[in-house]
Amino acid sequence: MEKSGIDCCDQVFVHEELVEKVNKEMPMEEELYDLAELFKVFGDSTRIRILFVLFEAEVCVCDLAEVLHMTQSAVSHQLRILKQAKLVNARREGKSVFYSLADDHVRTIIAQGREHIEE
Repeated sequence: MEKSGIDCCDQVFVHEELVEKVNKEMPMEEELYDLAELFKVFGDSTRIRILFVLFEAEVCVCDLAEVLHMTQSAVSHQLRILKQAKLVNARREGKSVFYSLADDHVRTIIAQGREHIEE
């Protein structure tokens, strides 16, 4: 049966064992929410561009602004979001603040996303 372009079962039959197995493995709602929030952070091309710069080197806000042709204020706003999501780290050196990737998970997430869209 097809409704609104979506294929559906011809009759209702719940596969209880499968439903029970899935419900047993389903993460808690809070964890699902946090995961969705993390992926929202990746939903902005400016933040993705910042992460690609950080794949290459630890850089200060001035360098990021120059590479991305953006104001320091706009870059700082995006970095704040990335930092809150624990995707980047900040380190102060004198009057400059340098940013780097928080860990290799960030690189892995982006690499897997690229692999997926290239299929």
